[in-house]
Amino acid sequence: QVQLVESGGGLVQAGGSLRLSCAASGRTFSSYAMGWFRQAPGKEREFVAAISTSGISTNYADSVKDRFIISRDNAKNTVYLQMHGLEPEDTAVYYCAAGSSRASVRTTPPYWGQGTQVTVSS
Repeated sequence: QVQLVESGGGLVQAGGSLRLSCAASGRTFSSYAMGWFRQAPGKEREFVAAISTSGISTNYADSVKDRFIISRDNAKNTVYLQMHGLEPEDTAVYYCAAGSSRASVRTTPPYWGQGTQVTVSS
């Protein structure tokens, strides 16, 4: 089992950047594929990005491709989401997730963080 704690959210102007972090507990972080999701007010939670256990392979939602970068540091038990070119449409609560594979993380990850708010002003 793994526990996830996100940080780094906040208020930023359109066009700005933020980096989210997700710290994981436990000594088996490197065995989990990791991902980020987001949920905007009145909308369903949606997939944003996923990364393999090694960090070599990644996936992105079309809406964030070329603007967001997911990465991980297995020595620090942390996964990151670097966000550039933020738009008001990116405003949401961002959640970190963990699963046994990138496929499971993209669909039904068993482990979730509590979320961090990102607000992009126009």
